[in-house]
Amino acid sequence: MNPTEELSLVSRLGRPEHQRQAFEELVRRYGPRLYRQIRRMVYDHDDTNDILQNTFVKAWSGLDSFRGDSRVGTWLYRIAANEALNFLQRRKATTGIDEAPQAVTARLAADPYFDGDETELLLQEAVASLPDKQRMVFQLKYYEEMKYEEMSAVLDTSVGALKASYHHAVKKICDFFDAHD
Repeated sequence: MNPTEELSLVSRLGRPEHQRQAFEELVRRYGPRLYRQIRRMVYDHDDTNDILQNTFVKAWSGLDSFRGDSRVGTWLYRIAANEALNFLQRRKATTGIDEAPQAVTARLAADPYFDGDETELLLQEAVASLPDKQRMVFQLKYYEEMKYEEMSAVLDTSVGALKASYHHAVKKICDFFDAHD
C-alpha cells in the first residue's frame, strides 16, 4: 500500500462514520498476508483461521489505541505475531510437549490446502525445528521479505538481535538439509 493510500485508510479508521468500511478494506488488504504468516507458524488451517480472527478482533477493539507511530501493516503483523506465539505457548502448556517437526510435515502433507513438493516439505520440517521466535524471524525475512527495521517494530526486538537470529536460523536450516543429503 502506498503512503497516500495508507494515510487515507488510517484517517478513515479514525472517523466513526467511515470506520466499518475502512476496517473491511483493511481485512481485505491484509487478511491473506496475515493468514500466510500465521499458517507458517501453526501449520493448521483451522487454527490459523481462529488466530487470524482473533487478530482482527483485537485490531478492531484496539483501533482507538492505534496512534499511527508505525504503518498499519506493521501494527497488524505485531498483533498476529503475538497471537500466534501465544497460541503456540498455550498449546505447549496444554500438551506439555513441542510438536515434533516430523509430525508437522506429516500433517502438512495430508492437508488438502498444501500444494508443495518434497523439497518444500523438508524445508517446512527444518523451519518447524526452529524455536518459535527464531522461526518467526526467519519467516518474516525469508517469506515476507520484511526489512529488519520493520521486523524490529513487529517483534519489539533490536535489529542486531534479529540479524543474529536470522543468521542462526539459516545456519540450522542449512545443517538440516546437509544431514538429509
